[in-house]
Amino acid sequence: MRQAAMSELDERVPGRRWTVRLNAASRGSAAVRISCSRPACAEQRLPSAAAGRAAAIAHLKAHLRAAPALRPGAYCACKLEGCHTHLPETGRHTRGEPWRCGGPVVLAVVTDREGRWWQAMECCQRCAAATPGAKTVATSQAPEPLSSAAPNTAQFSDRQAVAATGLPAPRSAPARHRPPQKKIAQRVIPHHLRPVALRDELIELGDLFRAYQQRPEPDLALLADLHERKARAYTTWADVSGIESLRLEARRSEQAATAARFQDQQRTSSIADSDGPAVSRPAPAPTQGDHARSVLAHVAAHTPLPGPEARLLVLMLTLRTAHTGTGNLIGQDLTALGLTDPQDLVEKLTGCGWLSLPGTAAELLASRPENPTPITVPSLVPHEDKTGPFTFGKKMRTKLSGWAQKVTSEKKLRKAKATAATRLLALTLATQTNAAGHLGPGGQGITLNAITGLVPVDAGELRHLVDQLTQADWFTDAALTDTHLTGQLTERVLPLTCPLRA
Repeated sequence: MRQAAMSELDERVPGRRWTVRLNAASRGSAAVRISCSRPACAEQRLPSAAAGRAAAIAHLKAHLRAAPALRPGAYCACKLEGCHTHLPETGRHTRGEPWRCGGPVVLAVVTDREGRWWQAMECCQRCAAATPGAKTVATSQAPEPLSSAAPNTAQFSDRQAVAATGLPAPRSAPARHRPPQKKIAQRVIPHHLRPVALRDELIELGDLFRAYQQRPEPDLALLADLHERKARAYTTWADVSGIESLRLEARRSEQAATAARFQDQQRTSSIADSDGPAVSRPAPAPTQGDHARSVLAHVAAHTPLPGPEARLLVLMLTLRTAHTGTGNLIGQDLTALGLTDPQDLVEKLTGCGWLSLPGTAAELLASRPENPTPITVPSLVPHEDKTGPFTFGKKMRTKLSGWAQKVTSEKKLRKAKATAATRLLALTLATQTNAAGHLGPGGQGITLNAITGLVPVDAGELRHLVDQLTQADWFTDAALTDTHLTGQLTERVLPLTCPLRA
């Protein structure tokens, strides 16, 4: 009986399957190409990944609308490649156990998390339910039996009592109800994670972080407590699972907790109006401002490429590698700077020898926090006598890098999608104020020659950048003459300044 069932299973038609893929069109270009496994589909080229992703989804939907009716007699398309997702105990479909598939034939769609490919396939309902991320878009009628046996012949697939023997049909497997996924940050918390107390803590932390993001006003003390709890939970999770990336996340949470606690303790002043919200006014050490200005001057004299975008990128990379000439970088560090084409800039910096990478610029832009890319700036590597272009140490380098990142990613600049030139000007002016926020030594303003020496733009473009910063609530009473820029930074951004020495 089992051999007959297998013989008829092998005679069933294989399930249909087609895949739409999104790939880079060429190296050094943002263009992408769309390919489809259907022979009649021609390759498409789009100017950007976003446009390509939208076109790929539309192409797949067109196939789904035009697809002929499902065939109840088809066997799972996933069986053709040895599907392993729904049979963890065997690791593949077992030809000796065809009854593991079940339910009507469905049309399922599966995609990867990064949005690089989409696959539609005919498979059974049970395989679709066991495939992570699969969505059913169509279902056939009830599946046909494996063989046309006589009415009184017992079959393992019968759901009704067998007349010849009077024995009841075997019980069907109960439907599996998959509980909803629980997440903390972007990580899925496994259903089988033990101890249960750890899983409950992770679920609660995920809910608390999401609730914190909805708060109208920040609470740095509460945020520090949440990060400390997350660090402890992730450390325990790493111990029981052996996943080393969890330890990295735990260390990042510890650092975030320390930073939030420090910011909360540094609230030393508030707006005079009692109805106004408190404003953080940390007082950085005078040496921090001196070192920040020294880095700006060094970058102005040693940037190998022209333009404010290259100047800003070189500045941020210098701050990341200033102590030893080496550091770690992820794609988000570059994409958050408002650069027009970060990949092209990185390739130019590596091409002229100023920057060294273990891979390509595209791989750097694709790197994530759990797998950062090591970078090297040869000109910043200390000499044999351990001297370099800067005199500050590791802790000061970390402070300067964190300060620059806060300025360039300031909330209103980010929302306004400020250009790299605007962010570079904001960073420069943050080092050219007195304690009250007035621009220049003694609050008398800054000469245009001093500004354009640090921000490589002409006078006309400088006026446009000043207007952008005024609209972003960085300036009050800004005035640009033929020789000077005067004005005052707003109370809101004073915490981001490194004031000049009195």
